[in-house]
Amino acid sequence: MTLEPDLREALLGAVPSLRAFAISLSGHIDRADDLVQDTLLRALANIDRFERGTNLNAWLFTILRNLFHSEYRKRRREVEDPDGGYAATLRSAPDQQSHLDFEDLRAALAKLPPDQREALLLVGAQGFSYEDAARICGCAVGTVKSRVNRARKRLAELMFVEGFDDLGLDGLTAAALQSHGGARAGALA
Repeated sequence: MTLEPDLREALLGAVPSLRAFAISLSGHIDRADDLVQDTLLRALANIDRFERGTNLNAWLFTILRNLFHSEYRKRRREVEDPDGGYAATLRSAPDQQSHLDFEDLRAALAKLPPDQREALLLVGAQGFSYEDAARICGCAVGTVKSRVNRARKRLAELMFVEGFDDLGLDGLTAAALQSHGGARAGALA
């Protein structure tokens, strides 16, 4: 199969964002890498179904999301690590404040309902519009907006964010919480 050079470059350019989204969904780097690889293989196998001129990233994210949910259904019978005790033994403690902040954010994200976390990551971290996120999630735009709003509010509660001064300089945290609270939204934009 021969791909047009611009399409090939667009697929390769999407890999870092796909990987970040896959890590946030699965919580495991190995599974995330497998998801990205499976996404690209599925995209290449069905490249004739991609409509030129539409959003390639949204199409790829939809494939990844569908693969994740299919895999999740298959793996439901596996032994889980709900309190993270086993996973905590597999990593070393971070030695910089930004790593600690990121771990706090990751832990708080893990406590959000999956639909809210997914919407927040698509809009806040990946930069998709509400419309594109709605297409990826297969729901109405208003539903995505509601999920993002509830997720931001809950994330702020979980991270004990009461004001703009409580936020560090971490761009991901700021993006995730950017619309929580009136004055902070403008300051974070």
